Amino acid sequence: MHVPAVGARNKHWLTIHFPETYFMIQNLLRACAIALAVSLTLPVQARNLRAAESQVPDYPTVEGVKYMGKLLDERSAGKLKLKVFPNGTLGSERDMVEQLKIGGLDLARISLPLLNNMVPESLVPSLPFIFRNEDHMHAVLDGAIGDDILAAMSKQGLIGLAWYDDGARSIYSKKPIRRLADLKGLKLRVQQSDISVAMTEALGASPTPLPYGEVYTAITTGIIDAAENSVLSYETSRHFEVAKYYNETEHMLQPSVVVFSKAVWDRLSESERTLIRQAAKDSVPFGRKLAKERQAKSRADVLAKGTTLIKIEDRDEFIKAIAPVYAQYAPTPELKSLIKRIQDTK
Repeated sequence: MHVPAVGARNKHWLTIHFPETYFMIQNLLRACAIALAVSLTLPVQARNLRAAESQVPDYPTVEGVKYMGKLLDERSAGKLKLKVFPNGTLGSERDMVEQLKIGGLDLARISLPLLNNMVPESLVPSLPFIFRNEDHMHAVLDGAIGDDILAAMSKQGLIGLAWYDDGARSIYSKKPIRRLADLKGLKLRVQQSDISVAMTEALGASPTPLPYGEVYTAITTGIIDAAENSVLSYETSRHFEVAKYYNETEHMLQPSVVVFSKAVWDRLSESERTLIRQAAKDSVPFGRKLAKERQAKSRADVLAKGTTLIKIEDRDEFIKAIAPVYAQYAPTPELKSLIKRIQDTK
């Protein structure tokens, strides 16, 4: 039997000859219309991103990542949300890097030396005394050199987004350090990177790589005699309680880096990537301003609590001592060229 096409003129014919079919079609069309209307009124489900941090909740870098999350939420109209897990809740910085590479974590702010063994370009801004001062470091990292180093991270499953300030790193200890000779044989905690170990050996101390969270106990029990970090970290970690001398070597003006998992990045839309990248860049001035304020406050606080600040008598002898580190960790023409580009930056 020929069945006429469904339409207004055939409605009567269908209802007489195929009433069940007619009402089935009507119900199906009505259900589709309702589903379409509901889908248009429901909000798009938010993408919830996780960010890991090793520092305490009110640390400037943590606040910087939180501010990045605030910008993302505002600019995406709530479609991109970023939850920050401070205090090493999601593991050590080394754990964070491994999670990022497999897509088990979305974003992290990590210390640059953790990437030295994976990303050769990251070795150069990790070198001791590579930056003349804070302004020089910002000029380098905010320009083409900084962008080139961030881009190099993609080969290792990481998307470099932005540079944060960690402050000048100096050595704090149980005894004062005024000259290079005072470091001889000192058991010094360093970051878990080859370049930090090499620097310590060049300075005549005995390097002891340890996770950041173990430093307080290690100083207390005598496993180490000293450690090195910014005055802000020295204060917030309460290391001033067990190491009363903060020796202003300022051997590293070391940036840290905000990185995203490439495994996750590749699943994002272009608009989401643009929002994330821009929010990271725009969080930098906020974090830097806060870091500068907090460094000054921490310095005043530790002095009030009994810390003795020690000025280094001859900084040049420290600089000369670490010269072999440059030769060892920047042996290729590409890395030597990168050092020259940094040194030539005004």
